[in-house]
Amino acid sequence: MTNRKMFFTMLWGAVFRRRSRAMMAVIASLVGAATLFCLASVCVAVPQQMNEEMRAYGANLIVTPASATGKSQGIDTATVRNVTALVGAGVGAAIAGAKPVIDLHFADFIGIAMDEVLNQMAKAHYMFGGQATMSLVLRAPDGLMKHGAAQHSQSLETWFTNIPGIRVVVPSTPANGKQLLKAAIKDPNPVIYFENKGLFPVKGDVPEDLPPIDLSRAEVVREGADVTLVSYGLMLTKALAAADVARREYGVSVEVIDLRSITPLDMPTIYASVKKTGHLVIAHEAIKIGGVGGEIAARVAENHFDYLRGPVLRVGARFTPLPFSPVMEDFVLSGEKEILDAVLAAAGKSAVDGADGAAGRAGEAA
Repeated sequence: MTNRKMFFTMLWGAVFRRRSRAMMAVIASLVGAATLFCLASVCVAVPQQMNEEMRAYGANLIVTPASATGKSQGIDTATVRNVTALVGAGVGAAIAGAKPVIDLHFADFIGIAMDEVLNQMAKAHYMFGGQATMSLVLRAPDGLMKHGAAQHSQSLETWFTNIPGIRVVVPSTPANGKQLLKAAIKDPNPVIYFENKGLFPVKGDVPEDLPPIDLSRAEVVREGADVTLVSYGLMLTKALAAADVARREYGVSVEVIDLRSITPLDMPTIYASVKKTGHLVIAHEAIKIGGVGGEIAARVAENHFDYLRGPVLRVGARFTPLPFSPVMEDFVLSGEKEILDAVLAAAGKSAVDGADGAAGRAGEAA
């Protein structure tokens, strides 16, 4: 194999290393459809944005045959299983002016390529005095894979919020999954795109003409007056469900914010909401200790403590590896009930269940 062929082999496997070409053909038939599964919406986003960026990609990797685009072909890297090689090749290609989209399949194994992410991808632009570009997207499916146990169901996005030089985004629906991925490909910075594995089968409307979005802006998906509920990723669906119950059964009006980006955080949107409601709850699937919720709570307390009329409550997973057992899996993870308990506790509507929920998964300190 020539050096050139080896380079493109490692680079463009990347974009999509799906094993079944039949699956790709099915997804291809969905392009332009109004309703898509979240996984399909991501598949559609990559070739569309690559066309706009005038990059080459392979038909067997994405969803569009070369004859439809007239573009040169990449080479599938389905045989390349070395995560370090994939990320390292992507970093080198980005410095050389390409725009790779790397698919890790499981974020759980991103640690294998941590040097490439931490010391190269995040720092090249800075260390070369702005002369080196680092425009790439690292797709990292994380979160619960039902009964995937400790090594295949982790939510590791918080690791990367402490690395300057990287943007970290997390989609919550099929529509903003497409929007965020297209925006990430267009962005000149390295972006890690954490897509919760639980979102892959989720189905929703994905209009063809979705407007572009700002990677750094959160979205108020539901307005309310009593409690601000901040979430992201798959947990947003559970947050909205809990908000529905709070309004219908307890008369609590909940304002729900989808972060979309966790680096950077759109704090002005959160501040404005907390100023209105006076109460704040943050919910995420990741372990509560050291999570995004703690950073948001700290910033609100530091900068606008006077907005708060009660303590900030957080909802997250217990501090333990995720068990395989379905019963224990449910015990470790938080869901709609824990979010509802925290919302009611924040609003002062539940003296027993709400307090217990806050003292359990919503308020566990160690």
